Amino acid sequence: MLKWLFNVLQLINHGMTPSFLDEVREVTKQFFALPMEEKQKYSRDAESADGIEGYGNDKILSEKQILNGTERLHITLNPEQRKLKFWPENPKVFRDILNDYTIKLSMVIEIILTAIARSLDLEDNCFLDQYGKEGKMNAGFNYYPKCPRPDLVIGIEEHTDAAAITFLLQDNEVEGLQFQKDNQWFKVPIIPEALLVIVGDQAEIMSNGIFKSPVHRVVTNSERERISLAVFCLPGFNEEIGPIDRLVDESRPRLYKKVKNYVSIYLEYFKQRKRPIEAVKI
Repeated sequence: MLKWLFNVLQLINHGMTPSFLDEVREVTKQFFALPMEEKQKYSRDAESADGIEGYGNDKILSEKQILNGTERLHITLNPEQRKLKFWPENPKVFRDILNDYTIKLSMVIEIILTAIARSLDLEDNCFLDQYGKEGKMNAGFNYYPKCPRPDLVIGIEEHTDAAAITFLLQDNEVEGLQFQKDNQWFKVPIIPEALLVIVGDQAEIMSNGIFKSPVHRVVTNSERERISLAVFCLPGFNEEIGPIDRLVDESRPRLYKKVKNYVSIYLEYFKQRKRPIEAVKI
C-alpha cells in the first residue's frame, strides 16, 4: 500500500538514476541563466493554450492575485500536441533530455494510478480508464531568484493542482515548497533522488474525496535562488471523470459531479480566488 503524507509521496526506485535527474535540473538552471533576449525567443503568444504555454512571469488572472518575480517556462509534453517553438534549443541538450524525461514519466504515471487503485482494493485500471489514452502532460519549469524580503514576496501563492497527479522534481539543495495541514504550513524536505508525487483535484474527484488534493505554496529565499520542475498529468479534455462507482455507497455518498475539461473550470475559479474543486461538488 502506498504511504502518503498530506497526500504527497516521495517516490524513489522510479527507474531514473540520480545522475539523470541532475541533468534535468542542470538544463533547467542553464536555460534560466541565459540572457533575457535568448529566453524571450520562447515567450508566450496568442497561440499558447490559455495564454500559459511559453516563457514569462505569472499570467495575471485576477486583480486580487499575489504578484511575484518568479520566471516560468510552460511546455506541453505530449508528442502529438507539442509546439516545438516553445521548446528551447539552448542549451543544446534541453530537448533531448526533456524528451527522455517525458517518456520515463509516462511509464511512472501508469504505475502510480494502478497503485492508487490497488490501495483502495479496486481493479487496476479504474483510474487509468478515466485518465484515458489521450492524457495530457504539461511541464512547468520554475526559477525563483533570491528575494531580499521573503516575508513580503511569495514564490507561488497557495493553491491545489488541477491535475490528476503532479510529479515535482525539487531543487536538490534549496527548500521552498510547503504544504498546509490544520491551518499550519509544513516544509517539504529535499530527497535529491526522489520525485515528489502530489495528488491533484482530478484524483480527488475520481477517488470520491478519499485522496484529497493538498493546498501548497512556494516561499522565497533571501540568500539562494531555486529551481523546480513540475509535470502535471491530466486526463484528456474529452474524457469524462467522476467518482468511481465502487467508492460510492450509503456510508460515503457521491461527493462530486461528472465533469469534462476540468482545467477550464479550474482557471475560471482561480481568477475568483475560489477553490476550483468547489465548482463540481454536489
